[in-house]
Amino acid sequence: MGIVGGAPAHPSPPCPLSERPDVVCPDWSPLQMNRTDLQHLSRLREQEAQVLLDNSCFAGAYYLLGYAVECALKACIAKQIRRYDFPDRRLVNDSHTHDLEKLLNVSGMKHAMQSETQTNPNLAVNWAIVKDWSEQSRYSNNISEIMARNFFSAVTEKDSGILLWLRKRW
Repeated sequence: MGIVGGAPAHPSPPCPLSERPDVVCPDWSPLQMNRTDLQHLSRLREQEAQVLLDNSCFAGAYYLLGYAVECALKACIAKQIRRYDFPDRRLVNDSHTHDLEKLLNVSGMKHAMQSETQTNPNLAVNWAIVKDWSEQSRYSNNISEIMARNFFSAVTEKDSGILLWLRKRW
């Protein structure tokens, strides 16, 4: 996608879910992301994953849920950068990954997760399920219904879900 006159030459099509009142589709540019954009994307990817799961598209639901967690972790990282501050180069470089364990570490919340998983066994189980997600799952067509639903539960569970835990901190 090229940039012509400051605008994308081929703008992204509107979010197909934007007609649904229960779905938030943010306005964002892929060239510049901030914490709010990442928070919106996390919520959007979770909502899209729910639609896919409800329609038996298990591999797609799994894949998008991982991105929901990735965006939430990156929102936590963005929170560390103060307005008008020039971010630390290592923080920026280390943030450019899809590895959820690395992102947890870069976010500065690794010790908080370790501490809380000691007292919250459900959070520990959920993180154990979620941490091994990889963007390479986009090439997988063998995500079973059980695997997708377990992953969805680990990510979205109301009491000990990974997104809930991250959203309290972003």
